[in-house]
Amino acid sequence: MTQHPILYSFRRCPFAMRARMALQVSGQTVELREILLRAKPEAMLTASPKGTVPVLVLADGTVIDQSLDIMRWALGRHDPEAWLAGDDAALIATFDGPFKHHLDRYKYPSRHGEDPLLHRAAGLALLETLEQRLAASAFLCGPARTLADIALFPFIRQYAATDQPWFDAQPLVLVQAWLAGLIGSDLFDRIMLRVPPWQPGDPALLFATG
Repeated sequence: MTQHPILYSFRRCPFAMRARMALQVSGQTVELREILLRAKPEAMLTASPKGTVPVLVLADGTVIDQSLDIMRWALGRHDPEAWLAGDDAALIATFDGPFKHHLDRYKYPSRHGEDPLLHRAAGLALLETLEQRLAASAFLCGPARTLADIALFPFIRQYAATDQPWFDAQPLVLVQAWLAGLIGSDLFDRIMLRVPPWQPGDPALLFATG
């Protein structure tokens, strides 16, 4: 029996979302282990002591515990939609860094003790750069979705949902359409399946079989 890689994930985590989307589109079969953040399984912490998802444990014991690395690993094995052609490292770094910084302080102001509206405005300024970019093509790196779109998408989804009526009222027509298209995609629907938290001894739940 083939031993599949094990993916520790949490359904609502944006980092885990983008990893699952890349695994799904690449057709990489993994054993999905959904976790509870308040009760992380010992097997996951042994594999990756940092204690955050996603964590991918390969059959040979290799551990990949950064979401972008998981995406690139999966697409390096099979990339049917040519997502790696849109691996815009600078754009992704801007949204993983400054945008995520502002998103956290906008979405969770009580954790940071800062004015959420200042961070909302800073996030909006970054989204305005995407609006300009989308004026040239339907997706961030051309006419079809690529790695950059999927890498940014879960965080922009979080930003929009923090105050959806406000977001919908902003002059971001192209970003709003781009976001709605990804949220409504079959790919996103497939990776947002609801499964019970994994417990040791549970039968393997295979995911991303193409």
